Amino acid sequence: MSVLHFQFGNEAYAKEAPVITVTQPLPYSAEQGWGFVTEKIRREQELLRLPELNSGFEPVWWYQDEDITQLEMREEGCLIADCIGTNGAGKNYDGKEWESTGRRIPLLFKADVKKEGNYRIKVSLTGCAEMETEALLFLGRRHLAWKGILQYGQRQMVEGIVNVSAIVPRGKTEMYPDTTVDIALIGKGAALSGVQIEPVECPVIYIGGDSTVTDQSADYPYAPGASYSGWGQMLLAYLDSRIAVSNHAHSGLTTESFREEGHYAILYDRLKAGDYVLLQFAHNDQKLDHLKAEEGYRENLDRYISEIRKKGAYPILVTPIARNTWKGLDGSYNDLLAEYAEAVKRLGAQRKVPVVDLHAASRAFVLIKGLEAAKQWFYPNDFTHSNDYGAYQAAGWVAQGLAGFAGKTGLDGEPEVADEESSAAYTGLADFVRRGGFGCWVPGNDCRVPEIPDEMKGKSAPAAEILFENLERPDEPLKRAEALPMMIQALKFFPTNVYNDMFDDVIGHEWYAGAVECAWQNGLIPPEMTEEGKFLPEAEITMAEFLAMLMNGFRGRMRTQEKDISTQEQAPDFARKAVRESAALGLIDENTALNGPVKRKDAALMIRRLAL
Repeated sequence: MSVLHFQFGNEAYAKEAPVITVTQPLPYSAEQGWGFVTEKIRREQELLRLPELNSGFEPVWWYQDEDITQLEMREEGCLIADCIGTNGAGKNYDGKEWESTGRRIPLLFKADVKKEGNYRIKVSLTGCAEMETEALLFLGRRHLAWKGILQYGQRQMVEGIVNVSAIVPRGKTEMYPDTTVDIALIGKGAALSGVQIEPVECPVIYIGGDSTVTDQSADYPYAPGASYSGWGQMLLAYLDSRIAVSNHAHSGLTTESFREEGHYAILYDRLKAGDYVLLQFAHNDQKLDHLKAEEGYRENLDRYISEIRKKGAYPILVTPIARNTWKGLDGSYNDLLAEYAEAVKRLGAQRKVPVVDLHAASRAFVLIKGLEAAKQWFYPNDFTHSNDYGAYQAAGWVAQGLAGFAGKTGLDGEPEVADEESSAAYTGLADFVRRGGFGCWVPGNDCRVPEIPDEMKGKSAPAAEILFENLERPDEPLKRAEALPMMIQALKFFPTNVYNDMFDDVIGHEWYAGAVECAWQNGLIPPEMTEEGKFLPEAEITMAEFLAMLMNGFRGRMRTQEKDISTQEQAPDFARKAVRESAALGLIDENTALNGPVKRKDAALMIRRLAL
């Protein structure tokens, strides 16, 4: 492919290649080979609705049938019309202010490059707003390429490498080809002035992993605090324009399913000598009994190392990013990934593979911030998946790890690399890292899911399952084993299929064994309910016991308050705090029989009210 050079508006910034002058914001079409993507065009072209084949930005559901992207071509270039001259809250397509300050509509441009490969992208931006504005530029599948401030009249050049390759989109089982480059510009009054695209030969950092690493899509009007993001899509922000990132991590993957579902094959077929492969798994492996840290998990990583080296490429292991998980029972941090992180470090030392200890960095961060403050770096009401702020922070820790490779370190002082050639390659990787990224990205006041505007409330929301809507046997008493899966689902604890035989009367093959393990690991079960090493899973649970487990879980997610009620002394000592907390939340009152059985429907109602 020859160089593609687009000029938007009337001012050219370079003439070293034939220029496509764009004087109108023409919509994208495959026939034309380039253009802008709006809601209307997405509705008309099915492939534009697959985030992984496009920019990764999607209109929030109530705007999918509306045309809220209003483009304007000015002398300086193309920009979102409603953002001109505004500061603070933006406006909806009908001129009304958005419900949340700072949410913005992205300008999306797409161009065909005809074949897979690495492409150097040079983007020219111009500030058109009367006041300074923060602008964000994403390349490819929502990879952050630049974040900064644009002043009025300021011209900013941004350069980055995009890797174009096939992918298996979410919800699909087959590989989809992709030969396009996407550019997403976000910023009030930020104009896209020019784009230059040229093929380039360069090393690639391939990534394999799970949902904490993957290229997550984001709803718009956009707010970084309310957008899921994996750290893999933020890594580009910390690299210079001599190396590409190709992210093949996907939600739900384990070290096993990464291979079985075909994602690894896409990566491996394109891997060449001199490339690098980052691998971070564990969040889903820990749910499966055969993928324990020192068993299937380690074996799968070990196999990947051998295969990557056969290609002349360089594997790098990354310990799993930490969750914001705490035990409501005693307020301590609950590190469920520690054994997997240690297994990664041991394997790295034994196979002489560098390890980026993301787990240690992220765990220390969460411990310093604490449960409530750390939530600003996670998607709202999610304790595992980061938002854009958190992913940017995590990518910075990974970049620091890459920059720190010097041939030796590792567990017990052993060398991390196999030979001098590998040592030089890993040390050379540090040269690609730009220290500090684009500066500190401080979370704003947008760390909450947007509410549907009043004028859109007549829209039909996507069908959502009501929690416990089809509850069986609603009037029967609830059993201890039945209560736990309901609490785990509503409070978003990570389920597990592993059971470690901590109770004499809970056998590993029972349907509730994984829920018991998860509840015990997360501190939901009071020790007073497990006398003589038994859990009594088939026993009818009393209201006081039910509240003790429920509030142990809720307390590990949210701050609680207490309210005295006259009947609280009827509850066992270990449940009285939970009784007061439940009263403050309006779940119970003085008429609640604390030592009586709990009906299944009543339990479902209380748990649903606390659902995250």
